[in-house]
Amino acid sequence: MSELKVTLVKSSIGQCEKMKGRLLGMGLTKREKTVTLKDTPEVRGMIAKVAHLVRVEE
Repeated sequence: MSELKVTLVKSSIGQCEKMKGRLLGMGLTKREKTVTLKDTPEVRGMIAKVAHLVRVEE
């Protein structure tokens, strides 16, 4: 299964609690932090909800 590199490019300050929870669920706690996640439909859904805050690389 392929993997995705997800980087938090904008802070979660001022975002609603659901978006902060999605970022924490992906392991993104600080700005410019990069995590490697498996490419699953669940992860893709979380990325879609916070797409304006993250950068994704295949």
